Amino acid sequence: MLVRRPPDIRSDEITDERLYHSRREFIRAAAGVAAGGLVAPGLLAACQPGTERDAADRDADPAAQGPDEPTPFEDVTGYNNFYELGTDKRDPARNGGALRVRPWTVKVEGEVGKPGQYEVDELVRLFPPQERVYRMRCVEAWSMVIPWLGFPLGDLLKRVEPTSRARFVEFTTLLDPTQLPGQRRNVLAWPYLEGLRLDEAMHPLTILAVGLYGKNLLAQNGAAIRLVVPWKYGFKGIKSIVRIRLVRERPMNTWQLSAPDEYGFYANVNPEVDHPRWSQKRERRIGEFRHRRTLPFNGYGGQVASLYAGMDLRVNF
Repeated sequence: MLVRRPPDIRSDEITDERLYHSRREFIRAAAGVAAGGLVAPGLLAACQPGTERDAADRDADPAAQGPDEPTPFEDVTGYNNFYELGTDKRDPARNGGALRVRPWTVKVEGEVGKPGQYEVDELVRLFPPQERVYRMRCVEAWSMVIPWLGFPLGDLLKRVEPTSRARFVEFTTLLDPTQLPGQRRNVLAWPYLEGLRLDEAMHPLTILAVGLYGKNLLAQNGAAIRLVVPWKYGFKGIKSIVRIRLVRERPMNTWQLSAPDEYGFYANVNPEVDHPRWSQKRERRIGEFRHRRTLPFNGYGGQVASLYAGMDLRVNF
């Protein structure tokens, strides 16, 4: 049977094949056990929608949503958003082999007293990476828990001595269609750009990641160096960075340029502000079938909410 996919369904809205088949196996097994009269009460309950009371009880206590166990390595490295390597979630792992991750140089310039150019291995020597296990929330309503290896972006910025005129930080990714086949298509305006306010960039939660799960970053995860800002939606985590520039005026970011009605500059996780095409109130952790309540600032509000005191986060999205 030939099944056609309507052109208005995006690849990121399609259930991953592996998860689809594993869910079918789980339901088939549950049904078989139930037919034999051996099903445990909790098993059938897990296959059925929860009541409104159940959902309210879970939402009242974030801890009831379950532990933040790291997402399996295979999922973290096999299911990615990285349009420079393709728009399908499996494309980055398939197409990343052409990306040369060493040598890799990052320029730091703009409103700084000591502009410089650094090899990634030099940055690793200057700022020994530490493991940071962060919840990561994608704008398409799926999430992961990733053990990154990285160092605070603020440590690098202090080294280059921002001037009093520096108010924002702009990031630029590698532009090279020979290595990044997605850049051969006009899906987005290349190179990919991203930006942070200087105080966001200096926050200790903001890191430059050079590895995950104790290994160097694979191409599909943003090799050789990428930004990680755990209280923001994933598109803020620009990958394969080649330039960091401190500037006076707020920079535009790529998704803001592409779809300004859907993506703003701040991209703070705010479940009360829906994406124009879907709700942001819940998310599905990769590897799970139930949905979790999305937490403000992705659960990091106690550490970062003060950065936005007095701001309307419905307007500044």
